[in-house]
Amino acid sequence: MITIKKAETKKDLKDYILFSFDLYKGNPYWVPPIIAEELETFDKSKNPAFETAEAHFYLAYKDNTIVGKVAAIINWDEVNILNKSKVRFGWFDAIDDIEVTKALLDKVYELGNKHSLEMVEGPIGFSNLDKVGVLVEGFKEIGNMVTWYSMPYYKDHFEKLGLLKEKEYIESSFSFANIDPAPFTKISKLVQQRYQLRCLNFTKTKDIMPYVDDMFELFNETYSKLQSFVAINKVQKEYFKKKYISFINPEFIKFIVDKDNKMVAFAIVMPGFSEALQKAKGKLFPFGFYHLLQARKHSKEAVFYLIGVAPEYQSKGVTGIIFEEYYKVCEAKGIKTCVRTPELEENNAIHNLWKHFDTKITKRRRTYSKKL
Repeated sequence: MITIKKAETKKDLKDYILFSFDLYKGNPYWVPPIIAEELETFDKSKNPAFETAEAHFYLAYKDNTIVGKVAAIINWDEVNILNKSKVRFGWFDAIDDIEVTKALLDKVYELGNKHSLEMVEGPIGFSNLDKVGVLVEGFKEIGNMVTWYSMPYYKDHFEKLGLLKEKEYIESSFSFANIDPAPFTKISKLVQQRYQLRCLNFTKTKDIMPYVDDMFELFNETYSKLQSFVAINKVQKEYFKKKYISFINPEFIKFIVDKDNKMVAFAIVMPGFSEALQKAKGKLFPFGFYHLLQARKHSKEAVFYLIGVAPEYQSKGVTGIIFEEYYKVCEAKGIKTCVRTPELEENNAIHNLWKHFDTKITKRRRTYSKKL
C-alpha cells in the first residue's frame, strides 16, 4: 500500500532531499545538489519565491520506506499576471512503480483542483532560473548543476498516466579546439564600431554587483516573449544576486553596454562543477567546498548558462562581441569543452547563435502537461 505524507519539518525535507541520493546511488551520471542549498530553496523564510508562489512537498511511502517525492507548486504571478491557469510539479523522483508516480501526481492535481486551475505542467521549479524537465535522451551523459537527472522510466510513467508532451528542451556541447575565432572576431570589431558598443570585463566580483540589477531587467525583457516565461521580481533579483553571482568566476560574466553605459547584452558562463559536486556528495564540509573551489579555478569545461540581447540589438551581430571575449577567456583557462544548458526547442533565436559552432546534441528533456 502506498501512503503519501506531506514533508513539513526540516527532518522531513531533508529526507525528501536524501531520497534522491538513495535512488541514484552509484549512478555515474547523476550530479547531487548541495543539501544545505536545497533546504534553503525549500525554506519559506529564505527563498523569496514563496512571496509569489506556494509549494507543498510530498513523500510517498511503501512498507515504511520512502519510494518517491514531488513538489506541487503554484506560481501566483503566472496565474494572476500572465493568466495561465496552471499548477506545476517539480523535484520529482520515484522508484519504477507507476502507482507511486500516480499517487504523487494525484496530490499535484488535488492542489490544482482546489484552486480551480485548468492544467498541470512539470517537472519545473518556481521560476525560469530553476531546473526544468525530465530526460528523454542522454541518460548516459553526465548532468550539471543546473539540471535534474531522471530515470528513463519517468517518461513512460507520465505518458501511460495520460500526460502529454508540453515543451521540449535540447542540450548540446562542442569542442573548444574546433572553434575558429576569425568570423566573430571580425564581426565584433565591426559591431562595436557601428553601434558604439563595448564589453565590460571583470576580475573581481564586487565590480560586477552594480550592474546585476540591469542584467536582470534585460533578462526579463529578453525572455518575455517565450511562452513559459515568468518575470523575476525585485526581491528575487536580490536573492539570486547574493546566491549565485559570487559563485561564478568574474571573468565568465560579460556585459555589453552602449555609449551611454546602458546594458544591451549579457552572458553568464559557469565552470563545470559536475565532478566536483559528485565528490562533495551533497556536503560543503569538510571537503566539498575544496572540490568546488578547485573546479572554479581549474575546470576545463565552460557551461553557457544565460545569454540575453536587447530586442533592438538582436540579429545585429552583438553576440560576436560576446563570443570573442569568451574565446579569450576560455583560451587562457585551457577550456576543452563548451556546454549549452537546456534551451527551448522553439527558441530559434538562441539556436541561431550557435550555427557556426560544431555542436552535438547530447540530451533532450521535456515537460509534460495534462488538463485538470
